[in-house]
Amino acid sequence: MACDFYQLATPGVQGLHPYQPGKPVEELERELGISNSIKLASNENPMGPSPVAMAAVQAALGESCRYPDASGYKLKQALSEHYGISPDTITLGNGSNDVLELIGRAFIVPGDEVIYSQHAFVVYMLVAQSTGATSVVVPAREWGHDLDAMAAAITEKTRIIFLANPNNPTGTWFSGQALQAFMEKVPDDVVVVLDEAYLEYVTEADYLSGVQLQAGFPNLVVTRTFSKAFGLAALRIGYAVANPAITDLLNRVRQPFNVNIPALEAATAVLGDASYLQRSVELNRTGMVQLEQGLAQLGVGWIPSVGNFISVDCGRDAAPVYAKLLQEGVIVRPVANYQMPQHLRVTIGLADENSRFLTAFASVLQRL
Repeated sequence: MACDFYQLATPGVQGLHPYQPGKPVEELERELGISNSIKLASNENPMGPSPVAMAAVQAALGESCRYPDASGYKLKQALSEHYGISPDTITLGNGSNDVLELIGRAFIVPGDEVIYSQHAFVVYMLVAQSTGATSVVVPAREWGHDLDAMAAAITEKTRIIFLANPNNPTGTWFSGQALQAFMEKVPDDVVVVLDEAYLEYVTEADYLSGVQLQAGFPNLVVTRTFSKAFGLAALRIGYAVANPAITDLLNRVRQPFNVNIPALEAATAVLGDASYLQRSVELNRTGMVQLEQGLAQLGVGWIPSVGNFISVDCGRDAAPVYAKLLQEGVIVRPVANYQMPQHLRVTIGLADENSRFLTAFASVLQRL
């Protein structure tokens, strides 16, 4: 009799479903037999990678026969100098998702509780469930985090709280004052993980990075990524900034070579390319205005966003709209799995890509 391997898996893993990334252009064109498609589904930087980062990758390929520096010394030094943080507070990861999972492995045991917001990044749920924790999902307020309600949800079983600022897929955010007030309510033995994947795009004056609060709150862990504004999504590199004791624990569960040499070199190089980051942020700003104006002309609503994406309210079930857009060669992201069945998340693209989406979207809405 064949073995039922599903029954051998841990209870948390049995109930999981694989993470569904944005559909690749190659897959869509293969399925539909079309060409010249555009992808606005995965919050990637449409400008392409920095030439400085590309040169660093090319130079690093000659070391492909070697294992990378397991400590990531060079990149940690660059991060330390760039942001004014100590190297012993930094944990490097294979993307920030890797770091989020390390935090779960280090601090969660079955029976613990993990708090996160409704409409929050799905990886928080995956981390909780795979480690056997109970997810406590706090209803959102105006599509964003209800920090007061999240603080009120803390119990003696709470081990980790995940926050995202800005939040994906809604693009909502909260102020530094609100973050500090929240941290003052959290017990010292509860780890607060602040996901700042879209930090670089935020220009609001009262926004505050969690790194600026860590001196007063040793239980605050900040995670960041090079995948978005820094344009290195394919190389998979992110990091956490935390109390050195937490960093030590994360490094105990981190795989020794979890970040490859080209990624380490590219990230170190792009940190020094201020012009690239500035142009990325400006491109995003003008693209956001372009999409908001176009949606307003169509009479379509959206959730105000400070990220590099916007969640568009289709005013109906978004699944048929998504399917029709695919036929037009336009890939966006359905977010029904975030309890947002009427919305589509659209990444800010190049000006012509934004125009193409708006034209295709208008056409699809007329036909449905």
